[in-house]
Amino acid sequence: MDFALNEEQRAFQETVRAFAQAEMAPHAARWDAEQIFPIDTLRQAAGLGLAGICCDPDHGGSGLSRLDSVLIFEELAAACPSTAAYLSIHNMVAWMVDTFGDQDQRGRWLPALTSMKIMASYCLTEANAGSDAAALKTRAQADGDHYNINGSKAFISGGPSSDLYACMVRTGGPGAKGISCVLVERGCEGLSFGKHEEKMGWRSQPTSAVIFENCRVPTGNRLGGEGEGFGIALKALGGGRLNIAACSLGGARACLEATRAYMIERKQFGQPLAAFQALQFRLADMATELEAARLMVWRGAWLLDQNDPQAPMAIAMAKRYATDVGFRVANDALQLHGGYGYLRDYPIERFVRDLRVHQILEGTNEIMRVIIARELLAE
Repeated sequence: MDFALNEEQRAFQETVRAFAQAEMAPHAARWDAEQIFPIDTLRQAAGLGLAGICCDPDHGGSGLSRLDSVLIFEELAAACPSTAAYLSIHNMVAWMVDTFGDQDQRGRWLPALTSMKIMASYCLTEANAGSDAAALKTRAQADGDHYNINGSKAFISGGPSSDLYACMVRTGGPGAKGISCVLVERGCEGLSFGKHEEKMGWRSQPTSAVIFENCRVPTGNRLGGEGEGFGIALKALGGGRLNIAACSLGGARACLEATRAYMIERKQFGQPLAAFQALQFRLADMATELEAARLMVWRGAWLLDQNDPQAPMAIAMAKRYATDVGFRVANDALQLHGGYGYLRDYPIERFVRDLRVHQILEGTNEIMRVIIARELLAE
């Protein structure tokens, strides 16, 4: 059992950290306040190989592991969790095309995805199919060599700013086995978008409904066979859950580091906050829980890299624990900053707002408990 990162991992970890602190951190507050989607910065990240992290190098991917991926997303999120999270979603779609696409599909879309010449969105959730995703209603009716798609998707990151939408649609009967995955390109007739959602956090990425009204898409845009879409979606979510957990680690780490510095500098009752044992204990607990969460995320990623049958439960545990801990550490950091933590002059409140949604998306933490319990009680 070796917990040390290898030389290559340390090198790209440092490279990504330097990029995030130079190109993301100084602008994150403005992106949040003005709801700026930083496409140019995302394309800079793609230039470092961060838009196809786990994709084959044949089409521009970086060919890295899931463990490598979580190291990367922790560093990005320490600067801006919102922007890092959109990049995670884009990576999910690129991986889906790389893993389940045929040679023509991979050659057609992957070079543009891995360079972020085109931006991608993952479309599973619907207004009445959230945690019960297999109940989705958006239907793709075959019509010769095309599908006519009708329905809508909710809470889609990227919204109208994306170029390619990986959509889970119903091509068969009810339940998971009737779902297929179809790639819909922006500009397709019948594709439109709902209003811009005003969110508590994740404000550097646009979010809206994606609406299909007799949207005509070639059957050649389907990934895998008919009825395989739900399985594709869940496999993509395995990596996505790890990345979101890593984003919680990064945001919480930034809050912990800021709080340590603040406790050393800030004085009350004639001495630094760091001199008060009660606050020392609180900081110690924050650091301990964060480290425990990191180890769970790394283990989940390692098991996924090994195709271990325990990976789904380990990922659910890691996602549940890391996102809960990440929000708790950020919230405790705000408390330790006192009134200053509540001001936008300090980054803590932005991290609190951004990390809160990690307990909801990519499968709520209640659904993570369902997955864990199901595995524990299986006979």
